[in-house]
Amino acid sequence: MNDTVNRQILLVEKPTGKLGPEHFRLTTGTIPTPKDGEALVRTRYISLDAANRAWMHGATYRAAVEANTVMAGGSIAEVISSKDSSLKPGDIVFGDTGWQDYAAVPAKHLAKMPKLEPMTHLLSVYGVAGLTAYFGLLHVGKPREGETVVVSAAAGSVGSIVGQIAGIKGCRVVGIAGGKDKCHWLTSELGFDAAVDYKDGATYKALRAAAPKGIDVYFDNVGGDILEACLAQMNNRGRIACCGAISQYDGVPSAHGPRGVPGLIVVKRLIMQGFIVMDYMDQRDAALADLQSWVASGKLKVQEDVIDGLENTPQALIGLLAGENRGKRMVKV
Repeated sequence: MNDTVNRQILLVEKPTGKLGPEHFRLTTGTIPTPKDGEALVRTRYISLDAANRAWMHGATYRAAVEANTVMAGGSIAEVISSKDSSLKPGDIVFGDTGWQDYAAVPAKHLAKMPKLEPMTHLLSVYGVAGLTAYFGLLHVGKPREGETVVVSAAAGSVGSIVGQIAGIKGCRVVGIAGGKDKCHWLTSELGFDAAVDYKDGATYKALRAAAPKGIDVYFDNVGGDILEACLAQMNNRGRIACCGAISQYDGVPSAHGPRGVPGLIVVKRLIMQGFIVMDYMDQRDAALADLQSWVASGKLKVQEDVIDGLENTPQALIGLLAGENRGKRMVKV
């Protein structure tokens, strides 16, 4: 990292189809000066998430990313200087710094993080990924011991943690992922009871074999055809935690939405609920205590995919959308 200039990656064009390197540009600017109430932070690790792509479509739970602006993204960063009494140089924080070396951010928008090693865990199991998995499964899905839990994008940052927590809670766990290698990793390394390779093209049939007693809880990261396949196999009074819709983010979405809505929801008396992790931040400390305990005991394994270099951030996101990663993908700046 250069300490005299601020490297930035701009989104120069909003894609109408697949995201590509041509939609970004690396540029340099001056290091900003914090105003009253702000802190100057130096980015250490940038979080890469499928949601980065969704922000390009329009406003979601945050404002849309516009063309010719610094690409938005959360990161773990170090405070360099501060004009707010709540932060001091050397503090480690999480915030929306964007894809750049330095950012001046209002202190109220920065979350002070504990100093622990490896620091990368603050973006994975103890960060948004781990907390999303924890709250989405336990507070929305509400699994009970002995039930069958299915999770899509199961080899990703959130899904891999969801499946392990479900196993800790005594559930039968089925993961849906792309490719035989990922499916083998889920069952051999992470303790999933079964895995379904959606790239085989027979998801519905494979899911019936993997979950012969039906599905009690479905943690949905993808939407589309996989959501449709799971809907048809939900048990009465099942719960569906809607976390994301990766299949709809990049390129052309499927021609039809999931069939069976609302018919199957009514007949099976299903609860289908969307959530955002920020809704539960008042319970963050209790969640972190559980996550740290499970990691320390070896019940929860942490998989991280760290790419080196700010200049590689666009390609790293493109690769994530193509399913290259296992576990949490991030960029070391």
